[in-house]
Amino acid sequence: MSQKIKDIISASISVKQQLLEDEKIISTLTDCVTVIVDAFTKGNKVLFCGNGGSAADAQHLAAEFSGRFYIDRDALPAEALHCNTSYLTAVGNDYSYDVIYSRIIKGIGNKGDILIGLSTSGNSANVVKAFEMAKQKEMITIGFTGFTGGAMKEISDYLLNVPSTDTPRIQESHILLGHIICEFVEARLFGKSPAM
Repeated sequence: MSQKIKDIISASISVKQQLLEDEKIISTLTDCVTVIVDAFTKGNKVLFCGNGGSAADAQHLAAEFSGRFYIDRDALPAEALHCNTSYLTAVGNDYSYDVIYSRIIKGIGNKGDILIGLSTSGNSANVVKAFEMAKQKEMITIGFTGFTGGAMKEISDYLLNVPSTDTPRIQESHILLGHIICEFVEARLFGKSPAM
């Protein structure tokens, strides 16, 4: 068992090492920080969506913006779209689980808002449909996926496709990438900018 534990930790480190060496991912992270700062500066909001563990990660990252990350500062308008269980279960029951996110995006999404979707496969139907609706609403889309990017690859303005096909390793890296974005966005908006 001890060796298996070490193998899992080693696999996680290996994925992160690949991220460290991937200049495209690093560049995309920088671009994501810039567009999110711009959106918040203009009074737009950042919305998050995902399923299962990715929903938990979406909620976690939304809270880093609406709560705080490192700096004691004002709240930023960010929300995970699955947190209203009455809405979620009503739409899932009355329409389809596939439209739970696209329907609310149609209702509350505005031009210039950002939708961040997390899906390890990149193929979660409800996240894909949300991105399609976001495009109609002239929102900016940021996809957090696994290696191939799946269906989200073609509809993400910015794609952070973690170089792995192993769901836990992808999710661990999604939180890492999300935390990097949160740190730099907060610092740029509130004047304590780390070197970038």
